[in-house]
Amino acid sequence: MSATTQPSDAPEPQSKEQRLKQFLRSKADDGEMYFKSKFIADEVDLSAKEIGALMVKLKDSATDLEIEKWSYTSATTWRVCPA
Repeated sequence: MSATTQPSDAPEPQSKEQRLKQFLRSKADDGEMYFKSKFIADEVDLSAKEIGALMVKLKDSATDLEIEKWSYTSATTWRVCPA
């Protein structure tokens, strides 16, 4: 007897990168945003380390966002604004 999987109406879970990108888009809608990874980690359900690694990737791949490593004081501060 074989089991078949029925298509589900539930949306596919977003990847970590998609989740972070969506969060950044929503926050940057009003203009530029500055943040440290450790302060948004809970909101996007990622660790600060994961956010830092994803920010480097998004810096090159997110064409609708301008992402800049802004400064470093006890942790990297990122600047994000709409492109």
